Amino acid sequence: MEKQTILITGAAGYVGEMLCREALAHPSVGSVIAIDKEPITDFLRVLPGLIYVQHNLADDGWQEQVAAHAPTVVVHAAWQIRSLYGREREQWRWNIEGSDKVFAFACKAPSVKTLIHFSTAASYSARADNTFEHFFSETDVQRPDEYPYAYEKRVSEEHLQAAYENVSGRELGVVVVRPAAITGPRGRYIKTRFGLQSAVEGNLRGGFLARLVTFLTAFMPATAGFARQFVHEDDVVDTVLHFATTTPAGFEVYNLTPTGPFLRAQDMATAVGKRVLKLPPFLVRVAFAFFWHGTRGRIPTAPGSWRFYAYPILMSGEKLAKERPCRYDSRTAFVSTAGRYEKDISEVFRRPITDI
Repeated sequence: MEKQTILITGAAGYVGEMLCREALAHPSVGSVIAIDKEPITDFLRVLPGLIYVQHNLADDGWQEQVAAHAPTVVVHAAWQIRSLYGREREQWRWNIEGSDKVFAFACKAPSVKTLIHFSTAASYSARADNTFEHFFSETDVQRPDEYPYAYEKRVSEEHLQAAYENVSGRELGVVVVRPAAITGPRGRYIKTRFGLQSAVEGNLRGGFLARLVTFLTAFMPATAGFARQFVHEDDVVDTVLHFATTTPAGFEVYNLTPTGPFLRAQDMATAVGKRVLKLPPFLVRVAFAFFWHGTRGRIPTAPGSWRFYAYPILMSGEKLAKERPCRYDSRTAFVSTAGRYEKDISEVFRRPITDI
């Protein structure tokens, strides 16, 4: 069987780095082309055989460099997730126009057989009429949303569908994954990101703003409708590599989330040894607006994002479970430090599955 040549966009990001490392170790993969607008990271620099291209996807020129290596699989993980304060047009260009160029490349390059695109659970939209009983399936309509991340991801899926429908003369398999909140030992303790779990666990690094957020989350702030599903970083990587090495056909969408129980605010607070501070949705909205404008976006509380901390978005993982079941459930992903990168974190933080 001919080995795959995989192009990974957003390679210098949290998920992109792990995809590069695990893809190079996969027996069905021959080579990996990594592209990112940022310089190569220390994590990627030591990976033998990695082909790194530093280029913004929204700017032409990378296509010729990549085509020379004849990729058979394109994994589109690049995204400006954290909204750029006052730079909405630039963010749109990076995310939407950059994605359009990736889709056009995958649809036209004769070597490409599979395209995998990262979307998000947020594209279902967090609204007051969402409930703990309804789990969105892949056939549910993605609803409009003012939160830039949710809105732009929905638009990118629409553009991908349109590009796919115009493919003619050859077969191209497309897989869209909509992940729940991604977590794991590497994300929590090694490549710490500015997010809810890092804040409530006190893992944020940096200056005054990080200390301020840590102080404000001395309690677990939450509304009555707050809930989360978590997917382990290993399951994200393994699921993507499963699709990258099995040559799927047609256009398929998968909610990238484990089956089983989700976590409510009390579950998360108990896991990190804190008490819940119950807040009404309007107060969350006011606080998010204050921090967004007061810090000019340095605390990432972009317009509309408050609703994702006020109302639930729960997804069904049944379709994915039939194709490639997740190893970790939501609670294990949130609480335990088990996984590929557990050995790289301090003994002080380690919490194996048996302790849950």
